[in-house]
Amino acid sequence: MKRREFITLLGCAASAWPLAARAQQRSVPMIGFLSGAAAWGYGARVAAAFREGLKEAGYVEGRDVAVEYRWAEGHYERLSALTVDLLSHQVAVIVANGPAALAAQSVTTSTPIVFVTAADPVATGLVTSLNRPGRNLTGLTLLSVELAPKKLQMLHELVPVVKDFGLLLNPANRNANSQLMQTDAAAQALGLHLHVLHAKSERDVDTAFTKITRLQIGALVIGTDGFFNSQSEQLAALTLRHLVPAVFQYPEFTAAGGLMSYGTSLINTYRQAGGYVGRILRGDQPADLPVQQATTVELVINLKTARALGLDVPATLLARANEVIE
Repeated sequence: MKRREFITLLGCAASAWPLAARAQQRSVPMIGFLSGAAAWGYGARVAAAFREGLKEAGYVEGRDVAVEYRWAEGHYERLSALTVDLLSHQVAVIVANGPAALAAQSVTTSTPIVFVTAADPVATGLVTSLNRPGRNLTGLTLLSVELAPKKLQMLHELVPVVKDFGLLLNPANRNANSQLMQTDAAAQALGLHLHVLHAKSERDVDTAFTKITRLQIGALVIGTDGFFNSQSEQLAALTLRHLVPAVFQYPEFTAAGGLMSYGTSLINTYRQAGGYVGRILRGDQPADLPVQQATTVELVINLKTARALGLDVPATLLARANEVIE
């Protein structure tokens, strides 16, 4: 973390402490916010969206509720211990991203958990069904694995002469194998050669891009993962430095200078998660709240980056874009 960002976070924590302390004195509900990502960048944005949704549901942090935040910073093995720590604060409900929800589920069967996940929550065992989740979990799902082939196809449309594609995955993500199978099937159908690259730390990301250069990989699909979300700026910078056309799931990547993104909005989903937490605080049971599924996707293309990479974006692809960054 940059020193300026660290000081800013300290300042925010210091100003929030009296509010949280007063809130606890009034015995307001405590919420746990658990994430496998980091507290800055992407993490700060989704936390803000969650608080906005919570406010829309009638709960303002520091007045009506207190929130304890825990961040694994890409170290998913820490999530179970972080869950135990949150439970020691007697949280009334935990909101968690996909990896965090799986860890929290293994620790508590009674505290309500609202998840935001890109994986199939039934297949991963978070819920028994989407309409009747059962037990103590419910939440929201993002389109992810099902978008992997489309991301590859659109990138191929943009760079049709490239035959060697890379797929960057976090091996610690339980959804990684599904993403690989879907993307590999699409690559074979298009006659492309897919190179699988793994990264679960910043050092691994740098190593992966060194390998991209060595193998002369001409285009890159970045898999869906919470750690990668927190590294959007780094990933965008590396794709430009190595002159690699790349596609990621979320628009934070294109806003940071990445070429293309295609996926559902994390910001909107976390805002909805705030609303679900509000319903649980009012007495609704997670088992009775259906899992909400994202139904819309957005294509964002950064034309400035395309020009820097020497690419001409086909008019057919531009016509499908929801946003074009000039």
